[in-house]
Amino acid sequence: MSVAAVGVVPAVPSAVTGVTGTGFIAATDASSAATAASASGSAAFGNALTSSIDSLQGLQSTSDNLAVKAVTGDLTDVHSYTIAASEAKVALEVTSALRNKAIDAFTEIMRMQA
Repeated sequence: MSVAAVGVVPAVPSAVTGVTGTGFIAATDASSAATAASASGSAAFGNALTSSIDSLQGLQSTSDNLAVKAVTGDLTDVHSYTIAASEAKVALEVTSALRNKAIDAFTEIMRMQA
């Protein structure tokens, strides 16, 4: 899949417009556009990962707060605690599974021979 297909770069022809006197496309324009797209793509991935971790922490803190309210008797609806605890549990399981898959992928990459 090309970088333009992902939607990071508006259009490949506008990024690669430099033509040298010999008729070849200037490689520096194309490589700089690809590098910029790669950097913004990795930043977007990092932001998505950070927001997911923040969301997980929010679910866990909500579950903890409702657990304290349930124990002290301040919680009128026990179902809300049960739902919050289940959401936090599932989110933690998904996060753990993704982490394990990322570690497996990294291990496979490290086993590859050049």
